[in-house]
Amino acid sequence: MAKKDAKKLSFGDAVTEVEQILAGLEADEVDIDELGQQVKRAVELIRVCREKLEKTDAEVRDLVSGLSGEESEPEGDE
Repeated sequence: MAKKDAKKLSFGDAVTEVEQILAGLEADEVDIDELGQQVKRAVELIRVCREKLEKTDAEVRDLVSGLSGEESEPEGDE
């Protein structure tokens, strides 16, 4: 089965695939001939997850800082 492009996976799907790879490694179920490819795929997925987390963190920070800016604006007291 062909694996999807890591960047097209949802965060949850990428994490699930990393967990499956790690479970196989921990259980010694990965053939030595596949070990390099499995580790390479896990690293790729972890990078994608990190990018998604960083992007979401920046978006949330922007939204929250926007709220803070709204709260500090004066309210037309005359």
